[in-house]
Amino acid sequence: MITLENISKTYQTKDGTVEALKDVSLTIEKGDIFGIIGMSGAGKSTLVRCLNFLERPTSGTVTVDGKDLSQLSQKELRLERRGIGMIFQHFNLLMQKSVIDNICFPLKISGVNKQAAKKRAEELLEIVGLTQKANAYPIQLSGGQKQRVAIARALATNPKILLCDEATSALDPQTTKSILALLKEINERYGITIVIITHEMAVVREICNRVGIIGDGKLVEHGAVIDVFSHPKSDAARELVLRNTGENRELVETLETQNCVRIVFSENSSFEPVIANMVLKFGMPVNILKADTKNVSGIARGEMILGLPEDEKLADDMINYLKERNLAVEEVSGYVG
Repeated sequence: MITLENISKTYQTKDGTVEALKDVSLTIEKGDIFGIIGMSGAGKSTLVRCLNFLERPTSGTVTVDGKDLSQLSQKELRLERRGIGMIFQHFNLLMQKSVIDNICFPLKISGVNKQAAKKRAEELLEIVGLTQKANAYPIQLSGGQKQRVAIARALATNPKILLCDEATSALDPQTTKSILALLKEINERYGITIVIITHEMAVVREICNRVGIIGDGKLVEHGAVIDVFSHPKSDAARELVLRNTGENRELVETLETQNCVRIVFSENSSFEPVIANMVLKFGMPVNILKADTKNVSGIARGEMILGLPEDEKLADDMINYLKERNLAVEEVSGYVG
């Protein structure tokens, strides 16, 4: 288990003090796939580097399995970090070394003998599906293959925690899906706690069971992914949930409807033609500005954005009608121009 208590991190620059993190408290349970998501500059990468003390917090405590990292000596901290693997957006492979030598590298540093290190590396190559690339060099690999090597290298020392800092941001959508599937398989097979730093809600929906939203250095919201997706409470969460609708916004900018709501269909509400029945009941059409189905933690969730009538009372009655049928409903401002 990872526990952060009142973590703050400040930097001194020529322009003054920068507060990268502000009083962040968070618990990540053993075996979680926990997503930390926020816009660029929100502080999420600083937060993940505080988890293994690559960045030492200015104040607050980080506890991993009951050990306060701030109380460890440098030697003890190095030993503790062996149990915390890390993968990065740009792979960080040693270009002059072969794939198998890249995976052996952390084992060599840890004092593992050459034969044992090679055996472990071969096991990991099989896990990540790259047995045939053992003697290849990074320049000969695709982006997805490089990231698989990076994952194998991070697993070399049998970590209990794997930190992923924007690990799929440099990859195309299909390769991203394959890497996320691999991480999920590793989590399920070995029980490794995985922390994923990302700015993409699609990544969180695909793989994570819990999520924390970072905004302006603060933890503004956290909880089960399905709850945050269905009922985002903070402005930052709402922005991230709606973020992938850019194309839809362009299509509906000419519409005059400003009274918009976002609805999410639960398992119990997905079989009833709710929208059609609502239109029949109130005798007034609505604009469907967006309709989609998303995979949220392995569960298909229908999502719509509706433009309701301008009449406020009629719109309120429609919203209540939707809520009575167990739909998650929230008002959306600024969806159209």
